[in-house]
Amino acid sequence: MKYIVALQNKADALRANVLGTLTRKEGQNTVEYVLMLVVVVGVAVLVGGLIKSFMPEFWENIKGKILGGANSL
Repeated sequence: MKYIVALQNKADALRANVLGTLTRKEGQNTVEYVLMLVVVVGVAVLVGGLIKSFMPEFWENIKGKILGGANSL
């Protein structure tokens, strides 16, 4: 009988420890930072994709202006 009571006390202590771990608020800052990082990286990837499709035309315009300026000398 003592063994069963001791086992039940250990189970209760483990249950309290697990519930305490689940309700702790320490990890929320880390989760929030990770979510912010995911959003920032997502925006950077989207903007990078948009810029990548725009860049060839942009560089051609710059090259044309440089060559046009050089030819006018």
